[in-house]
Amino acid sequence: MKNKNQSYIYIQNTNYMKTTLYLLVFISCINLFSQQTPAPKQTEAVTILGATAHIGNGKVIKNSFIQFENGKLTVVANATLTKKPIKGKVIQAQGKHIYPGFITLNSTLGLVEIDAVKASNDVSEIGTFNPNIRSIVAYNPESRVTESVRANGVLIGQITPRGGRISGSSSVVQFDAWNYEDALLKADEGIHLNWPATFYTSGWWANGTSIKKNKNYTKQVQQINDFFDQTKLPDAEAINLKQKAMQGLYNGTKTLYVHANNETELIDAISFKNKHKIKKMVIIGGYEAYKITGLLKKNNIAVVLKRIHSLPNTDDEDIKLPFKLAKKLDDAGILVALDTAGDMERMNTRNLPFNAGTAVAYGLAHIIHNH
Repeated sequence: MKNKNQSYIYIQNTNYMKTTLYLLVFISCINLFSQQTPAPKQTEAVTILGATAHIGNGKVIKNSFIQFENGKLTVVANATLTKKPIKGKVIQAQGKHIYPGFITLNSTLGLVEIDAVKASNDVSEIGTFNPNIRSIVAYNPESRVTESVRANGVLIGQITPRGGRISGSSSVVQFDAWNYEDALLKADEGIHLNWPATFYTSGWWANGTSIKKNKNYTKQVQQINDFFDQTKLPDAEAINLKQKAMQGLYNGTKTLYVHANNETELIDAISFKNKHKIKKMVIIGGYEAYKITGLLKKNNIAVVLKRIHSLPNTDDEDIKLPFKLAKKLDDAGILVALDTAGDMERMNTRNLPFNAGTAVAYGLAHIIHNH
């Protein structure tokens, strides 16, 4: 089993993949394998010379000196200034670029292999409130889809269940592993709550034009409140798995991920957070989050935007609004990230870098801000 504290470097046409930074090296040749094979334990030092290194905080080193040993990055420096000695295998990477690897959030990678084959679909569980459902035990690290996303620099994922009002818990994995224990970076780090929608369309046949108010919205929100109240009560008779899974939300060891888009839904979700004294909350979706940036910043809530390669939700909105949302939130001091959830989401995970590129093209800074 590999050291869970190690990280990964993707260098096409070589077997060395382990470092403490998640890096991606673009090299023109790609070896094709019938099945991905996790990299072996590093046996000698590796030194990469001459690449343009993009550190991830806005800093760029045009002539870099990068070195790693025993699966850990030891040196990232300017090759013309460093006095560090060259060790082990040397990779001449002049004209190449090294980037931080991408992390896909709110992903079902490894939970479904073929949508039409029921036996390969383990993305959801029966029931409405399932905080005790753990996505990690269903995760398949040998998924053929994962191979395609690694080739485009997506190296880590937050594996998230679907369905119900509370889907279950997500875990963070790396995509170069033999089994789920080997892949695991952080287990059960958050609970996913699907907030009720205030409005809905009557179906695909309505072409999105028949929008109706959800008459059960207040009742559905009250059901969530009741469930959270129940999980705070001591259970003296037996172990309650659902109650046990929820405790991390109250002591700050887990994050509550609220899937919501409408402005009213977002405001109600923030009020819910404060009412139940939830320590950490992140919005997933957040289509109208740009309308309440002050409230989000005041409550220190980050937003993971829905796939931005999409059309606006309504006909009267700017056609380019989805492309501009990341900049709007970033300008307001909100920590923002992107996901690729939606139609064919597992296959579309490989397009995460292109979503990020679109956000930058429409104003998002290259520099990662620490809001």
